[in-house]
Amino acid sequence: MGVARLGWWMFGRLDTERAWRELADARVNYSLAEVRRPAWNLDVHRGGLPAEPPGPPEPGGTWDRACALVRDYEFSPPEIVRALYDPGAPLLGRDLLLQARFHGLHFYCGVRITEVVDEVRRGGDRVWGWSYETLEGHLERGKVTYEVVKHAASGRVEFVATSYSQAAPTLGPVTALGWRLFGRRTQLRFYRRCGQRLRHLVLAGQHSAPAVSGRLVLAPSDAVAHRWDALALHRVAPG
Repeated sequence: MGVARLGWWMFGRLDTERAWRELADARVNYSLAEVRRPAWNLDVHRGGLPAEPPGPPEPGGTWDRACALVRDYEFSPPEIVRALYDPGAPLLGRDLLLQARFHGLHFYCGVRITEVVDEVRRGGDRVWGWSYETLEGHLERGKVTYEVVKHAASGRVEFVATSYSQAAPTLGPVTALGWRLFGRRTQLRFYRRCGQRLRHLVLAGQHSAPAVSGRLVLAPSDAVAHRWDALALHRVAPG
């Protein structure tokens, strides 16, 4: 059984913990065999981070700090996407309830971490990260992989987001129109802001614990409620 379809909520408190619990029954909403151009967007976004000396990552250096921030979803720009998740759950298989924010509209969509990357690649490059895939009810269909890469030969460190995606074909007419007008532009801005934000946090040495909401945490840790959020329209599983 997939995630429940709930209607719009306005001027009321949304039970986000309930919406997160229902993700356990949701399935990934696409198959890899469907992914091909031109119907799908295939993207690679790279953001430079402060370099280290050549060789393996330095303890407590850029690579270590960036990995910790990526693990906790601190790199996400809170004005665009926030996440609720259970920090006690293993990273692999963890469900995240994402809140996508579009001009007074808040969409709650589920993703699941289906891969963890922890390896040394050719040339000694050290890579750590993870991937999530979209679940039933999401605005989109697809997969995103977030990686922190230390290039051993040069000392260069970068944040890489690799994705394939398309709008969910089950979107209602109004939501589909909004996605055609703003979705792709917002998606590209999100990836750009992720790289900028991660670099800022690494340079500043900032890494606060995400805020606790019941058994869940809200990430990133500086995601705060705005007074206008009470007037926003909310929808769970819009896809």
